[in-house]
Amino acid sequence: MGLRKQRELIFQGRRITVVRDRFEAEGGRSYEREIVLTRGAVVILPLFEDNRICLIRNRREAVGEELWELPAGTLEPGEQPLAAAARELEEEIGYRARCWEKLLEFYPSPGILSERMHLYVAWEMARTEQRLDAGEQIVPEIVPFSEALRWIETGQIQDGKTIVGLLYWERRRVSGR
Repeated sequence: MGLRKQRELIFQGRRITVVRDRFEAEGGRSYEREIVLTRGAVVILPLFEDNRICLIRNRREAVGEELWELPAGTLEPGEQPLAAAARELEEEIGYRARCWEKLLEFYPSPGILSERMHLYVAWEMARTEQRLDAGEQIVPEIVPFSEALRWIETGQIQDGKTIVGLLYWERRRVSGR
């Protein structure tokens, strides 16, 4: 493990910062890494009766595609993950949940990204109003959980955080925990 010697700011945006860190390894050899820094994010698995969940169709400009995803979003400065999850659930699908459980935390791409994702399951839903941010193109759809699992197998779901969330929940559901 290297000791960081220097950090150079490459880009400062509204949601991300890109830096170039210079490290010194054991033996005196140096190396560099370009790293994207973020505040972190939340992912929500919204559960409905009859073993159904809500997925969203979300236009992702970075890949030029519309993807099937679980609702998710970036933490605001100083915001706690559960508060962010509740906010994002209402904004993206137009529901509030009465019950929440944190399932796990994970790093989606630790080779270049500092982002830690907080995965929650939410249930006992009450309909409110969807409030999308400017530029968001999100369409929520309630689907059987078994159908969402099939979409992973067929490649219809390609989003990593969604695959993690669905497969983790399936593991918990099957093991009875």
